[in-house]
Formats: sequence, structure tokens, C-alpha cells
Amino acid sequence: MNKRLIIVESPAKVKTIKKFLGAQYAVHASVGHVRDLPSNTLGVDEANDFAPQYEVIDSKKHVVSELRAAAAKADVVYLAPDPDREGEAIAWHIAELIRDKTKTIKRIQFNEITAKAVREALECPRELNANLFDAQQARRVLDRLVGYKISPLLWKTIKRGISAGRVQSVTLRLIVDHETEREAFTPEEYWLCKAFLCADTPPLFTAELLKLHGKKAHIGNKKQADALKAEISNKSFVVRSVTKKERERAPKPPFITSSLQQAANQRLSYSTKRTMNIAQRLYEGVELDEKGLTALITYMRTDSTRVADEARAAARDFIAKTFGPDYLPAKSRKYKSKAGAQDAHEAIRPVDMTIVPEMIRGALPPDQYNLYKLIWSRFVGSQMAGARFHDTTALVECGKTEWRAKGERLLFPGFLTIMPASRREESEAALPPLAIGQTLTLDKLEQGQKFTQPSPRYNEASLVRELEERGIGRPSTYATIISTLQDRDYVRLTDKHFIPTDLGRTVCRHLSEHFTTLMDVSFTAQMEESLDKVAEGSRQRVDLLRAFAAQFNPALDAAAKNMQSLKSGMPANVSCPGCGKPLLIKFGKAGDFLACSSYPACRYTSNFTRAENGQVEIVPAEKTQAAKVGVCPRCGKDTVVKKSRTGSRFIACTGYPACSCAAPFSTGVPCPRCGKGMLVEKSSKRGKIFYSCDQYPQCDFALWDKPMPGSCPQCEAPYLVEKKKGESIKVVCPVKGCSYTREDDVIFLPNT
Repeated sequence: MNKRLIIVESPAKVKTIKKFLGAQYAVHASVGHVRDLPSNTLGVDEANDFAPQYEVIDSKKHVVSELRAAAAKADVVYLAPDPDREGEAIAWHIAELIRDKTKTIKRIQFNEITAKAVREALECPRELNANLFDAQQARRVLDRLVGYKISPLLWKTIKRGISAGRVQSVTLRLIVDHETEREAFTPEEYWLCKAFLCADTPPLFTAELLKLHGKKAHIGNKKQADALKAEISNKSFVVRSVTKKERERAPKPPFITSSLQQAANQRLSYSTKRTMNIAQRLYEGVELDEKGLTALITYMRTDSTRVADEARAAARDFIAKTFGPDYLPAKSRKYKSKAGAQDAHEAIRPVDMTIVPEMIRGALPPDQYNLYKLIWSRFVGSQMAGARFHDTTALVECGKTEWRAKGERLLFPGFLTIMPASRREESEAALPPLAIGQTLTLDKLEQGQKFTQPSPRYNEASLVRELEERGIGRPSTYATIISTLQDRDYVRLTDKHFIPTDLGRTVCRHLSEHFTTLMDVSFTAQMEESLDKVAEGSRQRVDLLRAFAAQFNPALDAAAKNMQSLKSGMPANVSCPGCGKPLLIKFGKAGDFLACSSYPACRYTSNFTRAENGQVEIVPAEKTQAAKVGVCPRCGKDTVVKKSRTGSRFIACTGYPACSCAAPFSTGVPCPRCGKGMLVEKSSKRGKIFYSCDQYPQCDFALWDKPMPGSCPQCEAPYLVEKKKGESIKVVCPVKGCSYTREDDVIFLPNT
């Protein structure tokens, strides 16, 4: 009989921990949360201090039975879910469910899944932290009150199935407000002026216009640009001053959750959700050829840059042996965490410095290798010496104009040896030797018309940075927040940037009008601080919830009376091309579309886009409907190719909305697995195109690469696939080991 039971969150951890614990320990997994608020009722007793009414999740009832049975056989149960508020809540719920089956329940936590860390945790168990659990309960109740009570108002007034969220809605407001600012932006003309100069020795270098007639230079139009060109014509460029200095660039601190999400998005183009999923696998353990199941990184949900002394010493030892003593700073580097950071966990770092990414590249999938390399390099680099540069700044005069040239030369790479600069951090070119009074030769004058641009839309990295800086949510919730906004079709990721849909704009406007406080960014940030105080024990959960309800309930009552219904459509400020009546923006199952306000007298519908200034623009029929591809089997009208809100094409009747007949877009390739269906185009919730059998769920064949008609001339595989790399396209055989490929006769399906 096992005398000791360890309960963790995930099955992957079970395998990793069993690897280095003896037979006296049984290890089971809760597979995440086992209890939650009910799905079909509010589940919060507001009259009784907001007491949550938990119930076992249906899909976890068998897990709970197994945990209770295992607990009955153990003298001591160690609860070891993740070391954060959610983990504490999971541990608390498990304890409540097994308390009648065992005498002793202890809480343990570890920052890394190694034999040493787990054994140290077992030697120093603690009691469950009621304050942490209260903070998690408060957050869960707040989110339930907001979502459960506001969402039905949105169903009644806008569209069924959409939702509101305490943090999600404020994040939506950031995106919508930013887009509104962009639409109101007025571009202004300006001209860039660069002089390409030659000294006595190479290289050719550039100098930018700095001053004109003693004032900061601003060339606003072509006339001024021509005047500048005339002014410096036949005049000499003379070096007025040369400033030289050495500069050291220090490495960045090791990753925390938010900085990892940003770096992975910028360098690897990974979404926040993908990054966290990969990091979870690296933390729980992956199969390595010689080591077996091995945890590679420490816990990935943290906002602290603290590093254990032992890990810092191991990094310095690795750096000294690998790169030499010159690459070590005089003192080991310690980084200060931001104010309010939870310092219970270390920064994200590799568990073992000596597991160099290249050593295990063949054992990891590419996405795991790429993220591990990023984490490993950032941590090792954070303990290395800084990079040293020699900077030169030269001021050059030509008549009554002043120009500035900058150059830098790398003296010592330091941490850049292991953590190369990103594209935007790349060094400038070096300047040739320059002396005061030296005359330079103008090779050419480059002048270019430019227009000021609005600040760019948020991408995943910049949105995470904005949320972090404003104190909205917590790093561990960013991935969920962003995914929810996309799943609800409130925002779309276009060219890697978030654009609010008209549905998202409408929801945001409704909520901002009727829930002013809830949609206030500073209020949301203050609520996060209040939740932190609950976790610290300096504020009571019930007091926080009462204060929230005191302002929320009156706003809710007023919204229920005053929130205007837009189910009939929203004015588009555009006239119908068919009858001249106003067009309305409507929210259909496949996304936003335009429809005539005089329906059913006029059945005009169209897709639309928005111009840079926000004005609605009708998409011409030939672009909306592409090629007519047949006749509707239901009503006899033409059918056309359209796009779903997530990006995949489908065949639809031109008689929509009167006729809703639709079908997936076929690739013309029979399913190679079942032979009954055809491969059709689909798209994931995140907008990634894939291809699957139209007989799903009877046949679940699917692939990411676009299938092409025709068999392989070498191995006679029943279909080929299209591979894209940059601008080039190849057609290859999908069969492993077959080398067939072609470039000269790519087959394109209609409207590709």
C-alpha cells in the first residue's frame, strides 16, 4: 500500500515526477480544475456574502473518484498543483473533496520539476494558503457576476451568443479606442533629406538634415525640398565637430511571462496562446533521447525577474567555461522586479544550463526547440558581460544647413554572442575617420516625400505590453483574453495586427455607455491591486465584492431599462445601390454584412470594408462574389464563393439572407483515407487555413498543406500538396521518402 500520495495538475507531470521518486509514492493528476461554478446558473449567493456554489465538473467526476480512492490508501496526501493562485484554488478544491478519506493533507510547490526541487518541497510542506484561495475566489466571482449578468443584455440588444467580460471588455476598449484614434488621424506631408557623403577613405556614409538657418529643420513640401537642394548646390560640406565615446549595452533580464510572450511573438511569430502551451510542455517535461522525460524550464507563469543563487552560479560557471572569463561581469547580475510583482517564483529559465539547445534539437519539435532556445539564450545572456560599442557622432555644415551623421563600431560582443540583436536593434554602420574642418564630397542628395502615420495597430506583442503597463489582468491571463476576443469575433488578426470588427465596436460602445466604471481602464487596474491585497491578507474578499456590487448593480439595472436594441441593424451611412435607401450593418453567423433597410422590398446585401478614416465602403459584387460557381440546389439562384469570418472560403447562395444554403469550398481532391468524401477548405478559430474531409466526423482526415489534384508521377500517391516558402511555390508529394517536386506547373484552384 502506498503511504504517500502526490496530486499534481497534469498527466505529463505525473510521468516526470514518477521518474525520480520511489515506489513509496503514488502520483495522480487532477487534469486541471475539478470543481467550478455551475454552467447553467449564476452559482453565487449574493445575499450570503457572495458565497460561491461549487460543483464537480461533469467531465472530472471520474477523476475525483480516482483521487478519493487513492487518498483513502494514503497516510499523507501532498497537493502539488502549480505554484500560483489558480494552483492554490485547485489544491483547495481537491482538499475539500478528499478530506473525509485521509488524515493528513499538505500543500507543496516547486518552481521546477527536478528530483532536487520535488524532494526539497516534500521536506518543507505547508498548509493551504487561505488568502491566495480567497483572491482566486474573488476573481472568479467578479468575472461570473459581470459575464453572467451583462451577456444576456447583449444577446437581447445585439446578437445572441456573444459575451462580456470584466477584463476582456476593457481590453476590447483599448483596441477600439486605438482604432478610433487612427481613423481621426490627419496625415501631414514632410520630406526626408539625406546627404550621401564621401571622406578621404571609405565607406560612403549618410548624414540627415538637422538644422536649417539655425532652427530645427522641417521640410514640409516639394517647394521647400527644391529650395534646400538649390541652397546647398555648389557648396562644400565641412566637418564642424566629431564626438567619440564608448558605450556599454547591458543584457536584458531573464524572461517573465509577459516578456516571453512579447519576444516569442516578435522573433518567432508565435501567438500568446501558442507560446504558453509550448512553455507548459517544456516545464512539465519532454522526451529526450538519452535522459528520457526531462523538464527543461522553470515555471512559466511569473512576473518576477528573481533568480536563485544556485542557478546564477551555474550560469556563471557555464559562461566562464564556454566563452572565457572576459564574458563574465565583475559581479553576478541581479535584476529588480517591477513594483507589485509576485516574488514567490523565479524568472523563467532553463532547469539545466548544460542542456544546450543544439544538443537536443533532434529530440524536440521545431516549436519547442525554438522557444527553449529563446529562453535558454535570454537567461544565459542575462548573466554575461555587456556589449561594448564605439560611437561616433559628426556634425557637418553646408552653407546655412547642419547635418548629423552617426556611426557605431562593435568593440566587444559580450552577451550579443549568445543573444543576437533583433532586426530593429541592429547596429548602425561605422563612419570613416573624420577630422574637424575636413571637407567632404557630396555623392548624392536623397529627398523623399513622406506622410506622417498614425500609431500602428496593436499586434500581440504590443497589446501584451500595453496590458502589462496599464495593470490590466495578469500575464497568465493574457493569452485567454486575446483568444476570447478573437473567438467572439470582436477583433480579427489581419497582417499580424488587431482590427476591431463592427460587432466589437458595437459591443464596446454599448458597454462604455452603460457601464462607465466597469469599462474604465484605471478602475480595472485598481481592481487587480485590490485582488493582490486579498492575496496578501490585507483586504477581505467579501468587502471587495460588496464594494464592487454597490456600483455594478445600479448600472446593471439602468442598462436593462435603457440599452437600445440594434438587432434590426446599425446605420452604415451609405445608400443602397439598388433602391437608394440607407444600408444597415447587420451581424450574421458568418460575420458583419450590409443589408438594405427596406428589406424585404429590397433584398440587396453586400460585404464591406472600412477606409482609413473609418468610412464604410461597399465591396464590389465582382470582388465579394468572385466567380459564380453554380446554381443553388435549394432556390435555383446563382451560388458564389465567399469568405467566412475566420478566413476560409465557402459556397453560398446569392439569395442570402432569404436563402441560407451554403457548402464548404471543395479542393477537388478526393479524401485519401475514406474515399467517400472530398477535401474541403476550413479555418481554425485563430484564422489558420487547413483542409479536411467533408465527411467529418465519420472521417477525421485533415492536413495543413493545400492539397492539389493529380497523383504523384513517382510513387502514385493519390494527391499532391502545395508548399509555400516566401514568394516561391512548389508542388510536392506528401508521402515520406518520396522526393517528387515541381515548380514550373503549379495548379491553382479558382479564386486562390
